[in-house]
Amino acid sequence: MHRYSLTDPQQRRCVIPFAAEPLQLAGLRQAVRRELVDWGMQTLVEEAQLITTELASNVIKHVGQGIAATLVLDAGTDQLRVELHDNSHKEPQSLHPTSEEEYGRGLQLLVGLSAAWGATRTAVGKAVWCELSLSPDESRYRIQRATTLLETYGHAVGGTAFRLTHRPVLEESATSLILDLLHWLTAHGLDPDDILDRAQTHFESEVS
Repeated sequence: MHRYSLTDPQQRRCVIPFAAEPLQLAGLRQAVRRELVDWGMQTLVEEAQLITTELASNVIKHVGQGIAATLVLDAGTDQLRVELHDNSHKEPQSLHPTSEEEYGRGLQLLVGLSAAWGATRTAVGKAVWCELSLSPDESRYRIQRATTLLETYGHAVGGTAFRLTHRPVLEESATSLILDLLHWLTAHGLDPDDILDRAQTHFESEVS
């Protein structure tokens, strides 16, 4: 299973081709987690994983086991879009199954989790998509900005292969960035200790 990612401060995109088989589901969930953590969207991981599992399971059950499918994650400034592409034109059916019906309950789950959802015909089949809203809390926006900053900084000092995927890389990158900022503050006649104290005060106030 390979994933292809594009990173931009305003738009992030990840494309994950896979074979629609039960054994692929765990790998898909792990890939979703890695990508959203990289993007600073940890609070959406569980919902996105549930949606991914449901969409992929529906392909396995109703389109065919082993067929080629593609998961696409698109993150803008205010929402995350999860798409599942397959080669069938058969659209999702009832959203209101009876107590005896099993089919359709997965779609109810998608409706409950998503801000919006739908199905779109493509040249080779269809794409079922769901959108998750990004809450406007300040901490999430700060995390997203920090992720973009660290990725940009890492590319500058470590080349295009840089990626925020492992704790040692995160720690070293953050430490190096803070160290550069301390040198910059000193060079401009500012007191690094004063700036750090003020930042710590603001941080404690926001997280409380």
